[in-house]
Amino acid sequence: MDRSADPRPTLKRFIPVEGVYPVGRLDYDSEGLMLLTGDGLLQHRLTDPKFHHPRTYWAQVEGVPDEAALHLLRQGVAAGGVKTRPAQARLIADPGLPPRDPPIRFRKSIPTSWLELILTEGRYHQVRRMTAAAGFPTLRLIRSAIGDLTLEGLAPGQWRMLEPAELRAAVHSAGGRKPPPLFSK
Repeated sequence: MDRSADPRPTLKRFIPVEGVYPVGRLDYDSEGLMLLTGDGLLQHRLTDPKFHHPRTYWAQVEGVPDEAALHLLRQGVAAGGVKTRPAQARLIADPGLPPRDPPIRFRKSIPTSWLELILTEGRYHQVRRMTAAAGFPTLRLIRSAIGDLTLEGLAPGQWRMLEPAELRAAVHSAGGRKPPPLFSK
């Protein structure tokens, strides 16, 4: 397939920094925090499930999950033929995000609600599969945090370099190595 004709923008269009790659991925219909690094070992340690590094997601779902559905998510669900690891799951208030473009599907007769899910693995469409398995399809999905790094203070499409203390904390949580010279000040 010829990707040169693909009209969808890539990270390279938005981030004018050479030699960096995403830590994990978001599917085309998802939003949220992307961490970029040029350090392959750091990228590996932050994404490999064996390191149990938490990623926090906000999912706007169709319906209002009850305690039984939350319990199911907390136990792990069969999604895509594999049982997921248990997740932390709770209902949260609407996080007050800007409207999505394109807008989410809206049904007048079915309410929506927001869940916060904290995962330590990153399977293909995992959050969407988990909420669907619990009976509450995901309408909008936002990754709000990777470890202690959050979206706080960032507008959609905005980016920034990590502060030295944030980088040290991320590196420490990923195995304690010193950051590569590319990131030191």
